Amino acid sequence: MYTRLFLLAVILVTGCTSVPHIDRKAPPMVRAAADLKYARRGTLPAEARAAFYLDAAASVASLQAGPAGANPTARRIYGNAAAELTELLHSADGGRLWNQPLVLNADGMRYSMRFTPKARKGVWAPDAFTDFKLASKVRCGHLRRHLQEPGVGGLLVGIHKTPHPILGQHPPFEPGVGLVAPVTATLDFRGNAASLTLCDPAVVKTVQIQGKPQPLAADFTAPIAYYPPINQLWYGLMGLIEVDKYMRFSGLYMLQPYDPNRIPVILVHGLISTPHMWGNVINELEAEPALRGRYQFWTYCYPTGNTPAYSALLLRKELEKIQRLHPMPHGCIMIGHSMGGLISRMQVTTTGRVLWNGNFGGKADKLYARLPKDHPVKEALIFNADPQVKKVVFICVPHRGSNMALSSIGAIGRSLITLPATIVVTMQKSVIDVLKTSSGEVVMPNSITGLSPKSNTLLAMDKLPIAAPHYSIIGDRGRGDSPNSSDGVVPYWSSHLASASAERIVPGPHGSYELPQTIAELKRILSDHLKTIR
Repeated sequence: MYTRLFLLAVILVTGCTSVPHIDRKAPPMVRAAADLKYARRGTLPAEARAAFYLDAAASVASLQAGPAGANPTARRIYGNAAAELTELLHSADGGRLWNQPLVLNADGMRYSMRFTPKARKGVWAPDAFTDFKLASKVRCGHLRRHLQEPGVGGLLVGIHKTPHPILGQHPPFEPGVGLVAPVTATLDFRGNAASLTLCDPAVVKTVQIQGKPQPLAADFTAPIAYYPPINQLWYGLMGLIEVDKYMRFSGLYMLQPYDPNRIPVILVHGLISTPHMWGNVINELEAEPALRGRYQFWTYCYPTGNTPAYSALLLRKELEKIQRLHPMPHGCIMIGHSMGGLISRMQVTTTGRVLWNGNFGGKADKLYARLPKDHPVKEALIFNADPQVKKVVFICVPHRGSNMALSSIGAIGRSLITLPATIVVTMQKSVIDVLKTSSGEVVMPNSITGLSPKSNTLLAMDKLPIAAPHYSIIGDRGRGDSPNSSDGVVPYWSSHLASASAERIVPGPHGSYELPQTIAELKRILSDHLKTIR
C-alpha cells in the first residue's frame, strides 16, 4: 500500500514539474500569452521558465508598434516577460544564471542569451544592483502621484545594498534599505539570440527593438515609494525629545547609486520632521523631463533636538567625508525647510569669530584661548563657507527666529528635550561658567532655544553675508498680506532676506514645501542652474 502511495506521489510531482507543450503555430499573441502563463510556474526549473519568458517576448516584440500605433496587449506581455525574467535570473539558485552567456531550452525551444554590459550612457551594468523588485509590486499610495511613462520594457526597481560586517549597521551614506533606481529591462532578438539590457529611463528615452526605435517605458515613482513610509509625526517627535537615541541615524544619505554626472541636491528637513517629508517633492522634481537625469537627490537626517549650530557642524563633517569618496564636479545645491534652512545657511557662511563673540560676550576671549581648535563648541561656531554649495533654497526659514520658541509650547518643548550625554559633558567641562544664569542655573542650549528671536547665534548670523546665491520661498497662509504675513509659525520679517536672488510668496502654511507653487519655483531654480553648467 505504501509503495503504491509513494509511486502516486512521484507521478503527481512529476506531472507538476513536467514542461508543458505549446502550439508553436498558434497566432503570436496566443502563443505569447501561453508562454507567459507557463513561465510563471514556480514548479518548473528556472532555465525552462526563462526560455518561456524569452519566447513570450520574442513572439510579440515586433507587434509593439506599427502604422496604427502600439499594441497595448503586446507591450504588456513583452514588458511583463522582460521584468519577470530579470527578477528570475537574478534570484534563481543564488544568482547562478546571472550575468553570463546562457543557453536555455524548453518545449523544443532553444534560445541563447547574453547580458548587455555598461558600454554606453544610460545602460546599467548587470552587477550595479544586488536585487530587483517588480515596480508593480511596490506600493505607491503614500505618494500623491504615480509617475509613469508609456513605452516598451519591463519596469523594475534596482536595489543596491552593500553588505556590512557589523549587524544592524549600514555603510556610510547608504540608507538601511539600500540605494534604489528606476530600471527598465528590454529584450532584443536576432533570430533565437536574445540580449537583455538594463536601461536607465532617466537618461534613455528610446531604444531599438527589432531594428525599430521604440519609446522606453519608465516608472519613476516606484523607486521613491520603495522607501517604506513611516509615522512622521511620531518619529519627528522622538527625534526632538530622545536626541541620544536618534543620533545613530544622523547622517547624509544618497538615495540612488552615485553618478558623477548628476548634480547632488541635498534636502534638509526641519524641526519635528524626518527626511521622509521630501518624498513628494523628489517625486515631482523627477517628473520634470528637463531635470530628470541631471540631478541626484540626497537627504540629511538628524535628531532635531540639537541646536541648529551643532546639527550644521555634523552636516559639514558629512559633506567633507562624502566629497572625499564622491567628488562633486559641479558642486551641489541645498534645499532647507524651516530649521533645515538655518542648517543649510551655515554651510554657506564664513563666521570668523562673529558667532563666538555673539554667544559669549565679555568671556569670549578667555574661553577661546582655553579651548583647542578642534573643540566641538569652536567647530560649531567658527567655520567657513563650503565653496561646493553653489546655491541654497530657503523654504519657510526662521532666519531671525520664531516667537513660538518663546511661547508656552516652546517651554514645554525645551523641558522635554534630552540632549546626548556626550554633548552635555563636553559643554559642562568647557563652558559651564558661561552658561550659568544669574541664579546659578545652567541652561543647556537646544533646538528650541536656538530658534528664539533672542538667540545669540541667530542675531549674529543675521549680520553675516551668505556666500552662495540663495532663494526664498515664503508662506503667507493664502492671505496675501505680505510683508505683514506669517506662515503660521514664521513671520515674514523673519523669513525675508533682502540679499535673496529671488523671493516667492506662496499661499500656504509653514508646511508649504509640497505646494504646487513651491514645486514650480524649485523646478525653475533647478532648470536655470543647469544653464550655468558647461
